[in-house]
Amino acid sequence: MSRPNIALNRFGYGVRIGGEAPTNPRQYLLRQLDVFDPAPRVLAGRTDNSAKPGEIVDALRRNRRERRMQATDAGESMDSMANDSAPQRRGRRRRQLTGFPPEVQRTYLGAGRTLREDIGLRTNISVASRAPMVERLVHFWSNHFSVSAQKPGTHYQVADHEFFAIRPHVLGKFSEMLKAAVLHPAMLLYLDQFRSVGPNSPFQERRRERQDPPRRERGLNENLAREVFELHTTGVDGGYSQADITEFARALTGWTIQGIRRVERRSVPQPNGAAFVAYAHEPGSRQIMGRTYRDNNAGQARVVLNDLATHPATARFIATKLARHFAGDTPPPALVTRLEEDFLRTGGDLASLTRTLIDAPEVWTEGPVKYRQPFEWLVAALRITGVDNLNARVLADALNELGQAPWRAPSPAGYDDLEGSWAGPDALFRRVELAERLASNARADDIMNRAQTAFPGALTDNTRTWLSRAESGAQALGLLLVSPEMMRR
Repeated sequence: MSRPNIALNRFGYGVRIGGEAPTNPRQYLLRQLDVFDPAPRVLAGRTDNSAKPGEIVDALRRNRRERRMQATDAGESMDSMANDSAPQRRGRRRRQLTGFPPEVQRTYLGAGRTLREDIGLRTNISVASRAPMVERLVHFWSNHFSVSAQKPGTHYQVADHEFFAIRPHVLGKFSEMLKAAVLHPAMLLYLDQFRSVGPNSPFQERRRERQDPPRRERGLNENLAREVFELHTTGVDGGYSQADITEFARALTGWTIQGIRRVERRSVPQPNGAAFVAYAHEPGSRQIMGRTYRDNNAGQARVVLNDLATHPATARFIATKLARHFAGDTPPPALVTRLEEDFLRTGGDLASLTRTLIDAPEVWTEGPVKYRQPFEWLVAALRITGVDNLNARVLADALNELGQAPWRAPSPAGYDDLEGSWAGPDALFRRVELAERLASNARADDIMNRAQTAFPGALTDNTRTWLSRAESGAQALGLLLVSPEMMRR
């Protein structure tokens, strides 16, 4: 693979139709750090959905309370409902909606439409971007801080998480991105932090006093604290203990989302639609990884995150993950060390880390080092065919078909970044089918020259032969979209 080809395809999303291969690959990549737009104009036109998750949470809480009372009156066990089949659960949810106010029903049912529209925005921004390498970094970090539209309310927040917590910080400080991503409503909802309560908080103490006998206490939730250590900062071998997780979970208590009526009068608004309720916060100082953090309400969790962001184990974990993404499943140790040293020296300056990645010889090795994931392949295919501004439903359906719908990862670890997860025969067949549909609706002229521009110095004789034997331009374009050069980077 030539250096121009690596700059286009290993670092970015390929060349756009009508574009040219870079004559100075390094400068081509560095220039993208200057032209990247963290706030594209199309995002300004999005509907403000920040209040909708709170509406849904409130409505579901009221509905759950009414169902519990009805189940008790009828002698129905909540455990038996939990064991219902999936069709039974879907049917019950539809019946439950009939008891909601019309505006809440519209909010709940509109969630899927909002998610599809945001998937369309994300994809079309990437297709049109003049900084495809930085768009790749946005999606890398979005997957690192993975949130998924798996719970009521999250459909309205997962895109906001990427657009407003990740994009603005992709070339800034890791500590700022960490705080914005972890304390965003999407993360607070997804990992159930929004309802975590300090065991000795004023809220819990008053609840105990007013109940005789006391009901089951709403307790401390450690999900977010655990994932911050394991997935976002130090990594699973980062030297933290279960006690550190519990203490950090206590520091996080009080962080919730705006719009929940029962706590609204006590909540203090925070950035991006989050809120802090001191009434639910666990009082006292915290001991985490050998450091003491005084109780300063919302600031306690922020200070912990600041320290975790610059921890040596975090530097190593981030360096390894970034190297794996750009240099292969088994990242070169020298590259990991170089990135780790830059992270520690700059305090997690992500622009500096990106420049170090660009300058690293290990990333410019000949031969493909990675199989393109479905989203990467689709964006590259749309760029090379000139098909842009596709309907949001079409894009969402295509990515579902390919097996990598944005903000739908199966776990908080995000989508897998290993080649074996994406290179199976079934996945290839899906790409072939979609490539045929794309090619039949795109410009299909001058395919050989287009291929040479898209993969400068990397187009094999075998691919040239197949393209020259194609019966039509559309068939040649379809073959190019599933060629080895297109599949690997």
